[in-house]
Amino acid sequence: MSATTIARLSEERKAWRKDHPYGFVAHPAKNPDGTLNLLIWECAIPGKKSTLWEGGLYKLRMIFKDDYPTSPPKCKFEPPLFHPNVYPSGTVCLSLLDEKKDWRPSITIKQLLVGIQELLDNPNAKDPAQAEAYTAYTQNRQQYEMRVRAQAHMMTPIG
Repeated sequence: MSATTIARLSEERKAWRKDHPYGFVAHPAKNPDGTLNLLIWECAIPGKKSTLWEGGLYKLRMIFKDDYPTSPPKCKFEPPLFHPNVYPSGTVCLSLLDEKKDWRPSITIKQLLVGIQELLDNPNAKDPAQAEAYTAYTQNRQQYEMRVRAQAHMMTPIG
């Protein structure tokens, strides 16, 4: 892992700990020996209030490559979400995460997580990643909304 990658991810961690949006979670994963793995972050995105997603807390893993921030992290919902812009594997399809589209090395982890939260309630029908969710979203909005609400209910944190 490059010194640039380590420095940037350490800075991101410090910035996040100092200031992050309410309800969001982001921290490096732990290796089996208890040390931090800066290349894998465990995150959670709360569903926005007054949306179909409200009440759910959606777990997401960010996987960084050795050349971060030159290339974007891979963001993957675990478990995968029913959403037009989430591949069946759970990987998020978003222009911010695509180095050929809108990725910029200056984009922060905080900006990515807020952007993904925004995507949940505002799918991009021009860039579908999951056929079943895309079809429901574009052809049977009532069924789509029912599935999303049920999913939010299943992902409500206990406590």
